[in-house]
Amino acid sequence: MLQVKNLSLRYGKRTLFEDVNLEFKENNCYGVIGANGAGKSTFLKILTGEIDSSTGEIIKDKSERISYLKQNHNLYDDFNLIDTVIQGNEKLYGIMKEKEKIYMKEDFTNEDGIKVAKLEDEFAALNGWEAESEAAILLSGLGIDNEMHTNLMKNLKDKDKVKVLLAQALFGKPDILLLDEPTNGLDIKSKTWLEEFLIDFKGTIILVSHDRHFLNKVCTYMVDIDRERIKLCIGNYDFWYQSNELMLKQLKDSNKKKEEKIKELESFIARFSANASKSKQATSRKKLLEKITIDELKPSSRKYPYINFETDTRLGKQVISLNGITTISNNKTILKNIRLHINSEDKIALIGENEIAKTTLLKLIAGEITPDSGELKIGTTVKISYFPKNHDKYFKGNENLIDWLRKYSEDQDDAFIRGFLGRMLFSGDETLKSVSVLSGGEKVRCMFSKMMLNKGNVLLLDEPTNHLDIESITALNNGLKKFNGPIIFSSFDTELINTLANRIILIKDDGTIVDKQMTYEQYLEKYQN
Repeated sequence: MLQVKNLSLRYGKRTLFEDVNLEFKENNCYGVIGANGAGKSTFLKILTGEIDSSTGEIIKDKSERISYLKQNHNLYDDFNLIDTVIQGNEKLYGIMKEKEKIYMKEDFTNEDGIKVAKLEDEFAALNGWEAESEAAILLSGLGIDNEMHTNLMKNLKDKDKVKVLLAQALFGKPDILLLDEPTNGLDIKSKTWLEEFLIDFKGTIILVSHDRHFLNKVCTYMVDIDRERIKLCIGNYDFWYQSNELMLKQLKDSNKKKEEKIKELESFIARFSANASKSKQATSRKKLLEKITIDELKPSSRKYPYINFETDTRLGKQVISLNGITTISNNKTILKNIRLHINSEDKIALIGENEIAKTTLLKLIAGEITPDSGELKIGTTVKISYFPKNHDKYFKGNENLIDWLRKYSEDQDDAFIRGFLGRMLFSGDETLKSVSVLSGGEKVRCMFSKMMLNKGNVLLLDEPTNHLDIESITALNNGLKKFNGPIIFSSFDTELINTLANRIILIKDDGTIVDKQMTYEQYLEKYQN
């Protein structure tokens, strides 16, 4: 069990949270949510002792071991994968290395024998004999092949290093597990494995994630950081979201009724205070007025952009057809003999680990590249709005946001552009920022603005949730669900795929496709079990 008592964190005049009192119990998973900058990752670092709070204390049993997902990918470059994972239990790894050092001594003494015997007992008590097999199981579950387990970390790609560090955090059955964005870089298969692992975990889990499906699947409580407080809510993310919306509505409705009652009482008092026959009633209403208090609602740090894809061109019967499309890059086949007919009702999710092929297919349909063979037919009424995975080329200049967006707008008026940017959470002086200094999430919101102004009747999106906070992802999801034209998208966001797709296209490693007219849940149930 982990307790937080009277915890506060302030940076200068800014308060992130204040007077927090929470208790985290075993056999539960707590999902920490809040807007970017609310203090989610900082809260986890306070729990580990990595940073200090302004006030308060963290209380845990000294015998309990905390394991924390590290973010430094290069910290273990000179270790092989198995050793890196085992270092998740520093005490066990230290015993292993001390044993090895003693056994390698040429002048092995009686004292060495006594010492190593004690180390062997401690090693066995910590399940040391199962350490390598447990590490291997964790690595394999997260998609790291057995033949890679003896490789050095420095020889791995960053996405695989992330998996190894995740396995390190999970290793050795810790009592308290702290995970900051554990699904980053995970494919669907690895993410599913992690979900099942955490569901079966017997200790206490506290995690930060923007993945709504993941939060829904594994969490028993939500830890909501907002309005300078941290509130514990029972249930998963969807339950929290619905409850929070209902609570805010009830609070606003209650305040509105109170304000109306205040006006009514004030009006009566103003009219009849000087009237002798009504003075008692006026005095009574004054007392009633004093008892009415408006519930204070501090401004939320959560901001939802307004995303709505409207069209200005009616879509005809012929949409998009690919007949025998093949593309080759650096003598390697990326797409092989692709035959696809896209219809007006299609919401197509491109899935699979072949990210280059998914991006290539979307670029082909968007007209950014041409195939090496085959024919691409685009209907005469089709107007495509495209969100590329890499959109850096759109932000090379030093123009401000208003001038940048004006290039893509028919309405050139400053007031219109500012209003549009306001809907996408850019207000005041933010609209005068140079586009070259925008964050990843800000650039994504700008690209959505560009798409909305384009008013395409076919949407192509390549990993649109990258860099977004959970509020922007929710707004995007809702906007796409309302769009009545075809959508073709690539994403690792399970919730987006589940709620949007009615057709699944798996692009395999050899560049061929498997095309299924069904929802993602139906696809997983039929083909992944």
